[in-house]
Amino acid sequence: MSMTRRERLAAAIRGEPVDRPPVALWRHFPVDDQDPEQLALSVAAFQSQYDWDFVKFTPSSSFCVEDWGCRVVYRGHSEGTSDYVARPVSVPADWRRITPLNPRASALGAHLVAVRRTRALIDPDVPLLATVFSPISQAKNLIGGGMDIVHLRRHRSDLLDALEAITETTIRFVEAVLETGADGIFYAMQRCTADVISEAEYREVCRPLDIRILEAAHAASAAQGKMPFILLHLHGMHSYFDIAAEYPAQALNWHDRDTGPDLAEGARRFPGMVVGGLSQRDIVEGSPTAVQSLARQAIAAMGGRRMCLSTGCVMPTTAPWGNIRALRDVVGP
Repeated sequence: MSMTRRERLAAAIRGEPVDRPPVALWRHFPVDDQDPEQLALSVAAFQSQYDWDFVKFTPSSSFCVEDWGCRVVYRGHSEGTSDYVARPVSVPADWRRITPLNPRASALGAHLVAVRRTRALIDPDVPLLATVFSPISQAKNLIGGGMDIVHLRRHRSDLLDALEAITETTIRFVEAVLETGADGIFYAMQRCTADVISEAEYREVCRPLDIRILEAAHAASAAQGKMPFILLHLHGMHSYFDIAAEYPAQALNWHDRDTGPDLAEGARRFPGMVVGGLSQRDIVEGSPTAVQSLARQAIAAMGGRRMCLSTGCVMPTTAPWGNIRALRDVVGP
C-alpha cells in the first residue's frame, strides 16, 4: 500500500517498513534568496519539478545575521553560496554589541514571510523544514577568518555573551518559524569538526547551546500538535559524529561518502533516520547510471529502512538535471 510523504517519513524515522525509501535534495537559490517572494517561488518550483519527500528551505546563510550587520554578495560559487563583504565583529569588544533580536522584524521577519509563502505554494502533505544555524556557526559568520575560535580560546567571556544573545534569538526564531508553517528544522552544525575546534571545547561551549535550541524546537512542535522533525546536518570532513548522534533529533545528514562513518555504520550509532548515500561530487560529476547505482547500494546497505536518499551536503547548483531525475526516479513514484 502506498504511503503519504508524512507517513513514509514517520515510518522511516521509526525504522518501520516503508513502501519505498524517502528521497530529498535541496539547493541554494542565489540572488533569489535576497527576496522573500522570489526565494519562495524558486523553492516551490524545485519541489514541483522533482517531487521530494520533504522540502528543506535553503536561504543564504546571512539571513540570520544580517540584522546584526552582515552583508553578502553572490559571486558565482557553484554551491550557490554568497561571499560576506561586511561583518559587525572585528575585535573582542564587538561581541558585546550582539544583543537579542526580534525574529518577526527586519531580515528575520522577511524570512518568516518566505517560509509562510512557500508553505502556501507546496503540497500540504510535504513536510517543510526551515534552516537554522547553530550559534557558533552564526558567530563564525559575524567575524570571519576563523577568529570565532581564536576568541573562544583567548576572549571567551566576550564571545560567550554574544553566543547567549544568538541562542536566545535562535530559540525565538525557531518558535516563530514553526508557528509560521514550517514542520521542523534543519539544524546546521558548521563548526563541530576537529580541524576547527577540539571535542572538549565543543562539548563545553557549543553543545549546551545546541541542546537548548533543539529542546525548544521539540517543545514548540508539541505545543502546536506537530510531530517533531529535526534534521541535523553535520558539516565538515573531520566532524565529531558522536556528538551529533547524541542529540535529540529525528534525522542526521553528514558527508557520509567523503568521511566516516558510512551510512550503515552511522545508523548503528544514531537511532533515527540517516540521510545521504551520495556525495556532492557524485551528483555533479557522475552519470545517471552511476547515480542510480550508488543509490541502490545505499538502499541495500540499509535494507531499505531508516534512511533517506540524499547528498551529504547541499546539492551544488551545477548538478545535471538528468542526475537529479535519476536519483528521484530510482525509488519510483
